[in-house]
Amino acid sequence: MKKTIRDFDLQGKKVLIRVDFNVPLDKDLNVTDDNRIRASLPTIRYALDHGAQVVLMSHLGRPEGKPVSSMSLSPAANRLSELLGKPVIQCSDCVGPRVKEELSRLNGKTQVALLENLRFSPAEEKNDASFAKQLAENGDIYINDAFGSSHRAHASIEAITKYLPAGAGFLLEKEIQYLGDAMQNPKKPFVAVLGGSKVSDKIGVVENLISKVDKILIGGAMAYTFLKVQGIGIGASKYEKDRLDLAKTVLDRAKEKKVEILLPVDHVCVQRADERAPIKIEGPAIPEGWLGVDIGPKTIALFSKTLETAKTVVWNGPMGIFEMNPFSKGSHEIALTLSRLQGAATVIGGGDTAACVIGFGLDNRMTHISTGGGASLEYLEGKPLPGVAALQDK
Repeated sequence: MKKTIRDFDLQGKKVLIRVDFNVPLDKDLNVTDDNRIRASLPTIRYALDHGAQVVLMSHLGRPEGKPVSSMSLSPAANRLSELLGKPVIQCSDCVGPRVKEELSRLNGKTQVALLENLRFSPAEEKNDASFAKQLAENGDIYINDAFGSSHRAHASIEAITKYLPAGAGFLLEKEIQYLGDAMQNPKKPFVAVLGGSKVSDKIGVVENLISKVDKILIGGAMAYTFLKVQGIGIGASKYEKDRLDLAKTVLDRAKEKKVEILLPVDHVCVQRADERAPIKIEGPAIPEGWLGVDIGPKTIALFSKTLETAKTVVWNGPMGIFEMNPFSKGSHEIALTLSRLQGAATVIGGGDTAACVIGFGLDNRMTHISTGGGASLEYLEGKPLPGVAALQDK
């Protein structure tokens, strides 16, 4: 068990919280999706309520180690200020004498400070010790609440823990708890739903899950690589030529472990990936010149029936090109099925799957939606996350 923010006396202390404010901005630099900012509020409010001065830090985008004005954290500071109902001081940088001077004026009871984009310095992604030490000078206690960045050994995530007492915020704690429980102590039957575009992105997850789950449902473009290796025609659908052997190995290993892998039995097919393209339902084989863009009605029925008896479900990767309305039904129906499960733990992996469930307005009917795409994938692969491993044990 790792220490959390509850394990520290925060009264009168500067608490340096690593948050994930890597949020999308429009052309006028307004935040278009504030879910990550909202997710950090319980930890920030707890620190303020317990007498701490709160200093936040985050990255935004890929500025490649130099200041880029369009990647300033100012829009995130403005949105946080609205959500908190308190002024948020946007610092001019993340380290240095000027930042120290800005933080010296911080009134902990009425204000919060946000350091400027960590990735404006190349030292952040290099996990540079001296940069981490300078960051640590901005606080007395370090709290990591950025699960979405915890799979990266960066200065504000890993090296900084060598210079300050370090624990988890509520969001990080929740991620470890739900993803950890799903993987270590799942209620059975345990079903994994995997989708998205590439087998290569999910192969580590599949290999780790085979020893834990009862069934794996595979949709999305990654299904075509598995169908191809079984000799089923996939028409012009995308598949990974260099991953056919790997897909065969996975199918053989699942058979050995008596884990059932269910693949699509029909598909929504078009001749080009365009919302206006004529659609036909085909399956299990896809005719030449046609490509699969979503799972078909028979597959939806098969997958839904399988999920109805599950007690733990982990879903990572959409079932089709859900961003295009005519090809979103498969993902929508899976989300609906999960939202209706009674007494089951439904854990949604981050990234596209989270966006998809939130877009359908079903997020509040899931047990847990991960805020970290890459981090949740690595966690599901069974890899230790540097940002979690570096925190102090209880």
